[in-house]
Amino acid sequence: MSTLAHTMMTAARSADSGLASPGELDRYPYAEAPGVDRVGVPAWDGADPELGRVGRRSAGSRGRGLHGQLVQQLGQMIVSGDLGADRPLVPEEIGQRFEVSRTVVRESLRVLEAKGLVSARPNVGTRVRPVSDWNLLDPDIIEWRAFGPQRDDQRRELSELRWTIEPLAARLAAGHGREDVQQRLADMVEIMGHAMGQGDALTFARADSEFHSLLIQVASNRMLEHLSGIVSAALQVSGGPVTGCERPNEASLVQHGRIVDALAGGDGAAAESAMRQLLTVHPEVERVVPAPREH
Repeated sequence: MSTLAHTMMTAARSADSGLASPGELDRYPYAEAPGVDRVGVPAWDGADPELGRVGRRSAGSRGRGLHGQLVQQLGQMIVSGDLGADRPLVPEEIGQRFEVSRTVVRESLRVLEAKGLVSARPNVGTRVRPVSDWNLLDPDIIEWRAFGPQRDDQRRELSELRWTIEPLAARLAAGHGREDVQQRLADMVEIMGHAMGQGDALTFARADSEFHSLLIQVASNRMLEHLSGIVSAALQVSGGPVTGCERPNEASLVQHGRIVDALAGGDGAAAESAMRQLLTVHPEVERVVPAPREH
């Protein structure tokens, strides 16, 4: 096993046990294990005060300060529909409900405003905005939708978007033969293989996420690169058999290897074809996304 593979697998185990290796957890984003239920967010009115307190950290707010946890709580409540469109958000009421300072509330609402979830206007105050105004490509909103009532729609839409973005990125990446990047991609495939052999789904997911993000970045298309965060978010919130990447198996590993080989050979058509085979669509989206085909 390579040093990199050993490092990532060790870091993944540390993360799973709550112990972080220095620098590793920030460097390698990873997905939660499939089937893990998020802690539900209470309704605004009549909720158990203990569940509403920001001090109670859910799975989705690990490692966040008060400000980040409040953004998480309010964001989930808005996206889930517990706080419907045009609902007024009174800072004083929020501060009392979640037992945080006025400064924390103010900064949290600014973050939500930047995401398009709320708007603040003079003499009107802060109100929840309709879905049509949300920044649906924001990684946080993707996560909140994927673990809320809209989970099925969110995962289907992400799969369709990935099927559009990533085959093109693979084709473009084949024209940029940087040996260091190709080696890094090969390293990720090696790590995935070792992780699969040991039943380590967490390390497999982390290596898979880096593989896809790196592939988009090496395509040398700044607009595609801007979308790399969407792919990472999609991998992190995967909770069902939507794409082949979410099933650590030999077929998935083979397709990743085919992509690496095609990039090394400068074969854009083969890289694109391998990516389409990898992104096997879920039966629910076959109406929208055509089945993968060989070139």
